[in-house]
Amino acid sequence: MTLPRQNLAGLGILFVLVGVFCISINDLLIKQLSGGYPLHQIVFVRSGIGILFSLMIVQYEGGWGILRTDHPWLHAMRGILIVIANMTFFVALAVLPLADATALFFAAPLFITLLSIPVLGEKVGPLRLTAVAIGFAGVVIMQRPWADTSALEVSRIVLLLPVLSALTYALNQLLTRKLGVSSKASAMAVYIQATFILVSVAFYVVAGDGRFAYGATNGSVIFLLRAWVWPADSDIWVFAGLGVNSAIIGYCLSQAYRLADAATIAPFEYIGLPLAVVWGFLIFGDLPVIEVWIGITLILSAGLFVFLRERQKARVVARGQIKGAINGGVKRHPSVCITTFPVA
Repeated sequence: MTLPRQNLAGLGILFVLVGVFCISINDLLIKQLSGGYPLHQIVFVRSGIGILFSLMIVQYEGGWGILRTDHPWLHAMRGILIVIANMTFFVALAVLPLADATALFFAAPLFITLLSIPVLGEKVGPLRLTAVAIGFAGVVIMQRPWADTSALEVSRIVLLLPVLSALTYALNQLLTRKLGVSSKASAMAVYIQATFILVSVAFYVVAGDGRFAYGATNGSVIFLLRAWVWPADSDIWVFAGLGVNSAIIGYCLSQAYRLADAATIAPFEYIGLPLAVVWGFLIFGDLPVIEVWIGITLILSAGLFVFLRERQKARVVARGQIKGAINGGVKRHPSVCITTFPVA
């Protein structure tokens, strides 16, 4: 029996807002730790703590039985995609300003809206497609393709890493939408945390002694491959906070994309952009250059338009359903729930 997909837009939006706020805190903490610890050690500790909290939520949502799945390979693919998304973003974050890396990563909601057409069969009209194109123009501007490589603070490969992260993150969230029909959010969070643990252990076995980092001068490579070290007392609480934060992120984002259409949820992830600018300025004293400001403006404008267009569509559908119910000619599908979410 196939279960109907839920479309609880208001609740999905709430979950994605909480998840994105926690992501901004996660990125801030990892950037702070990137100067003294290897990425795979941070991921291992974060996910080891996070999986414990996720298992607690599993008990609350139905017990160990909900961890059983008929789609283990799809869950494995989802886990690998999110690991790639995280690793590529964090490696770039070690050398890029927080706002720059986050702005480039925010091609993800654009990818999600675009890929929801072939992957999920969702309808995205020409106006929203135009908005997506404008958003991608912002991403290109932030890449500064006209600039000489020597004029850039980092290599072009590093600038492309957050975009690769965005693409793999988008594919992960679309899989979340498909798998969310039959899997609880807490179970999917456990699968993700377990994948992170396995990958970080593999990194430790291969490169945990730091031998591949010897002689390296690139900050991203050093962050990825340096040797494990015991955390300083002042950093233990940071690691613990990352673990708790990781559990909240995994649960909230899984719930968001289970409960609402991808094209509805994706634009709300843009709240991470102004948060990254604020944290980058307050903690690291960084402010984006003019190209990044232009890119952020284009991406935010595109995301806002997509959201307003989706909101307009929802109202039209709701009016049609009400009219049909009055006339007795339309039967509301049980999987559809239109929720009006007020804009402040």
